[in-house]
Amino acid sequence: MEPYWPAGLTLLLVIGAIMDIKERRLPNWLALVLFVYGLAFAFIDAGLANLGSHAAHAVIALLVGMGLFAIGAFGGGDAKFYAGTAAFFPLGMGIKLFVSVAIIGGILVIIWMIGRRLPGIAKPKEERTKGQFPYGVAIASGAIALVWSTYLTQPPLPGLQ
Repeated sequence: MEPYWPAGLTLLLVIGAIMDIKERRLPNWLALVLFVYGLAFAFIDAGLANLGSHAAHAVIALLVGMGLFAIGAFGGGDAKFYAGTAAFFPLGMGIKLFVSVAIIGGILVIIWMIGRRLPGIAKPKEERTKGQFPYGVAIASGAIALVWSTYLTQPPLPGLQ
């Protein structure tokens, strides 16, 4: 994996996290860009053989996310953002992505809850946010942690040692 792939993914995820913090929404175009970028990465990295695994991960993530949205446990934008992000990872890394997002998300939610109770900390307008944590931040943080830990622990490519 060349370093521009995780750097590009990181940039898109940071854009999403910032948008979720500022606007409390994750736009469809960003999820689509993540999806296409993930599939392009899969194809360039390993050809058609790897493309199906990445696409399957994204589709499964979208179906689960939409199910969670239907029961009110997850935002629709969060579901699409996660699914677009999932396209960057093969199906075999699905649990790793989920666990990374869940652990980092849990930590961020605890920090956020503590911060909301500290005096002098600016609070978001409750009518706009309903007091909810912008989970796009957790999705972005978990995916960034996973992609960079994976990238940094891969052995060097032959001839570049």
